[in-house]
Order: sequence, then structure tokens, then C-alpha cells
Amino acid sequence: MSPTRVFLADDQSLVRGGFRMLIEAEDDMAVVGEASDGASAVRSLANRPADVVLMDIRMPVMDGVEATHRLVHSGNPTKVLVLTTFDLDEYVFAALKAGASGFLLKDARPEELLAAIRDVAAGDAVMSPSVTRRLLEHVVPTLPSSPTDKGPDPRLGVLTDREQEVLVEIARGATNSEIARTLYMAEGTVKTHIGRLLAKLEIRDRVGLVLFAFETRLVEL
Repeated sequence: MSPTRVFLADDQSLVRGGFRMLIEAEDDMAVVGEASDGASAVRSLANRPADVVLMDIRMPVMDGVEATHRLVHSGNPTKVLVLTTFDLDEYVFAALKAGASGFLLKDARPEELLAAIRDVAAGDAVMSPSVTRRLLEHVVPTLPSSPTDKGPDPRLGVLTDREQEVLVEIARGATNSEIARTLYMAEGTVKTHIGRLLAKLEIRDRVGLVLFAFETRLVEL
């Protein structure tokens, strides 16, 4: 099987160098390019295929949020893994809304970073639990109120009860195998339900499903 192609976008050369050494020590990964700002990353990725881009949030010329937005809306299939710190909740939310497939703390352990790259390349979302909670605490209070007398959000009407159950588990951060155990179904069936959720709701990835679940109040913080 071909190695996962990783692109590095960070304005600090030492950080990129450290990531490169870590990634290229793995048999199933290879670094295919680097950029020191978001604009350069977008230009390079237009002509250089990559499976995952490690995207720093704050970079000169064009930040990681705008770079993510441009990549996703250009139809580029590269998955974006945003690297962040605790005090950047609003930027992380913007990056997720722009289409990032997940985020990870910059001080994550090497094995966590490598696992995150593999997960994102495989189509899963990556959200550090501690950062996710801070993000939701920041975001949920800003969402429009949903009076109980109006009933469930109408956007949920297209989903079956089983699909809503799967969506709840996704929003709680469960993996496919955990969902399968909780809901007593095969992991392949879980994947089928997730595919239907993405198609019915016209959402790009698992991160979008998490945000949707909270926006519709299907799951409360």
C-alpha cells in the first residue's frame, strides 16, 4: 500500500523540520512538501497531491483558516489537520467550519500526532477531548436558542431514529468500534449509517456531523 502523503504548513522551519523527521521515520508515511504560509500551501497543493496537510493556524500572508477554506472549496481532496494551542478556540471553530478534518494540540505527544495523521487519512475526525470541551463551551452559548415548544430542529426530520442514535454517539466523540459496541451493531453497519448521515445532511466529514449535532441541540453540552 502507498504511504500516506503528508504536507507541512507552518511558518517555523524548526517545527517543520521536527515534523518531517518524525513522519519520515514511519514506513507508512512520507512528507511530500512544505510551506511557510497559507498562500504558499494552497498554491503548492494545487499541483502536488497530498493526503493530509498539517496546518498551523497562525501564519503570515494567509492564516490556516483561510487556507483551509480555499483548499476545501476548490475541491482539493487533501484532508486538513489543524494544529492549535489552548487559547485559539475561535480560530479552531472557524477552521472546522471551513472544512478541517480535525485539530490537535501542538504539544501533543509524537505518537498522538502520528495516530491523528493516520486517522484523518482514513476519513475519521480527530478532536482532542480537552480542546473539544473548551471549543464547545465557547461555541454552544452563541448558537441560536431552540425553544422546547417548537420541538426538534426540522433538519433532523430527514434522519431515522437509528441514524440519530449514531449521530449522538459521534458527537460524544465515540469511534466507530465504540459506536458498534454501544448500539449493538456491526462496525460495517456503523460506517453505512455515517455515510448516509453525510449524504442526507450534505456534510463533508465527521467533524461537520459533530457541529451539526450541537447546532440542532440533538446533543447538549
